[in-house]
Amino acid sequence: MWPAATAASAERPRLLLVDDEPVNLLVTSAALEGLGFEVRTAGDGPLALDLALAERPDLVLLDARMPGMDGFETCRQLRQLPGLHEVPVLMITSHVDNEVVDRAFAVGATDFFMRTDTWALLAARLRHMLRAALTQSELQRNRGQLSRALEVARMGTFDWHWTGGRPGLRGFVFSEEAQRLLGGDIMAPLGPRDLLRQVAYGDRHPFLHLLRMRMNRREPLSTELQCVVHGRRRRLYIEAEPEVGDDDQCTGYSGILQDVTERHLAEQSIRRLSYKDTLTLLPNRNQITLRLRRAIEAGLRLGHDVALLVADLDRFKKINETLGHHAGDELLMEVARRFRACVRHSDLFHEVPQDGEGLRGYRRTEGVGRLGGDEFAVLLAEASEEDALRVAQRLHNALRSPVCLDGQEIVVSACIGMALGPRDGTTAESLMQAADAALTAAKRAGRHQTVAHSPSMIQQGRERLALETALHHAIERQELRLHYQPKVSACGTRLVGVEALMRWDRGAAGGLVSPGAFIPLAEESDLIESLTEWALEEAARQAALWRGRCGFGGTVAVNIPSRMFARQDLPALVDGAVERHGIPHSMLALEITESGLMEDLEGILPLLHALHRRGVQISVDDFGTGYSSLKYLSELPISELKIDRSFVINMSGNSRAMAVITSIISLAKALHLKVVAEGVEEVAHVQTLQQLHCDVFQGYFFSRPLPAEELDPWVKAPLPLRLPPDATALSA
Repeated sequence: MWPAATAASAERPRLLLVDDEPVNLLVTSAALEGLGFEVRTAGDGPLALDLALAERPDLVLLDARMPGMDGFETCRQLRQLPGLHEVPVLMITSHVDNEVVDRAFAVGATDFFMRTDTWALLAARLRHMLRAALTQSELQRNRGQLSRALEVARMGTFDWHWTGGRPGLRGFVFSEEAQRLLGGDIMAPLGPRDLLRQVAYGDRHPFLHLLRMRMNRREPLSTELQCVVHGRRRRLYIEAEPEVGDDDQCTGYSGILQDVTERHLAEQSIRRLSYKDTLTLLPNRNQITLRLRRAIEAGLRLGHDVALLVADLDRFKKINETLGHHAGDELLMEVARRFRACVRHSDLFHEVPQDGEGLRGYRRTEGVGRLGGDEFAVLLAEASEEDALRVAQRLHNALRSPVCLDGQEIVVSACIGMALGPRDGTTAESLMQAADAALTAAKRAGRHQTVAHSPSMIQQGRERLALETALHHAIERQELRLHYQPKVSACGTRLVGVEALMRWDRGAAGGLVSPGAFIPLAEESDLIESLTEWALEEAARQAALWRGRCGFGGTVAVNIPSRMFARQDLPALVDGAVERHGIPHSMLALEITESGLMEDLEGILPLLHALHRRGVQISVDDFGTGYSSLKYLSELPISELKIDRSFVINMSGNSRAMAVITSIISLAKALHLKVVAEGVEEVAHVQTLQQLHCDVFQGYFFSRPLPAEELDPWVKAPLPLRLPPDATALSA
């Protein structure tokens, strides 16, 4: 057996020699092997067919005249064997006439050879046949690959040859692949009229106009057509190039047809997704911007207002953190459904209506969209400020009913910013900016608020942004200071501690910035954590100075925002501060507001216990302004309650305030907690609080918050409490 066919067989071709004369077989095979062929021999036709089927020769050299099955019959049957219909067959004959030649080619012979010719000529003839066969085989393989590629790409070709140099419907030929694309039968070729009949009616005249224009200018053609093939709408891409003859005249066009329906549908889907929020299925920011631009153009042209409402859910982050993002997504979908029910809504996604769609087509731009996160937009294409406010109230009302998330009822609210075009902006970008500024103002005002834009908001926003940027650099520029307000014992004879209050001095750049301006800004921008870390470090440093210089043993209280208790490293931060400055943990007091404490008591409680075990004192600030469960209050590792100043300054002549203060002091005594009264500003405050057995006073009656160096006299020596009969209140 020959080895399997490889590319090397072209260098030493495998040849099957068939001859009924043993001498001829011996002489011919010896000569051909000497000339570089690998020869197998067969003495008759049947044996030759068996060998050919088994060993697949590269060439067959076949004697025409043999007894029994002659060479002509052997060649005919050889061509019918699988895989051998293309193998080159050279017929050997003693004489050549027309009958022999016709018969040889009729049964499939490739060529013939006279026995009187030389061996070298025979070898050359055989190698030429082999090269031609290999070329033909490669051509057919390439043609098959091209056909498969065209089929996969759903592409076909066509030729349009003009007769007499002028276009006509004759001479139009589609390839088999193009015929299939057009739904035609290969045995019944389609013509150009068949193609035109399949083009969608709305595309026919534009296509013919484009075709005439390209032909007149002898320009390439490239276009897409909507066609109907077997009742199904398809999209075909046509591209064709002009053909130029020897006389430089156009002789026709040749080109391709490709079915691009799937690609077109995919592009449509991508475009649709690029304008749609995948969670709520509402228009996204891109689509809302397009609609807003169209609505503003119509409003400027027709002289009416356009309203844009931007709504942001209150405490959405807290819901996400508490119930998980899955619950947050369900909430967003429910809010989208409720908001959509409040407004006329259009489902346009990848386009906006144009002028030709009717005089009031711009009204179809109205709708609800999701801008991102928990922020929604409501576009009213034709609305006054009163209309917009009514819609805003409908949105608020839509959120009043509880939403059930994972079996738990949640009541959600929203803040809404409103802008009106062209009053607040004549472009989509400017109107969106105005609505965002109004939303920021609404969120600063509290929850469940609606604020309309005013011209000053943009400037305030810029100033606020500049202040936030400066605050980022305040620590590194050493612009922050701590002022300390004394805490005085009820007997008024000694200083028991101080509260550290942050101040920001920008120097010549901006002077002293009010804490009411930068503390809320720090909380909104997440800078509050960095500021708190700095305050802990600075308070510990100052406590160490007073302790070493004056023997101070009181506490320095630092206000801690509730978000700091979400950090598991808070005890480590406190440890680091006290250890670096060599003071006991008991000299630091951490103040947290009652409302902040109750935000996430279950999460805060382990950290409070960890700090308490270290000796850190925990103080509940602004007590009485929030809601505290007595059960939790009894379990908290706290050391003092601070009565909010709003009760203290109003207790004279206000029985309710007095009742609250009396209750807080009684509760603290029962729980063995120290009580600190803030806002002590008058003699009457001191006298009344002493009678109620309050432990510690803090307020302007004793001192305003002071820089550390100005507080040294308080730290060094006891200060007697003087209560002159004519003492008057100190202003704040």
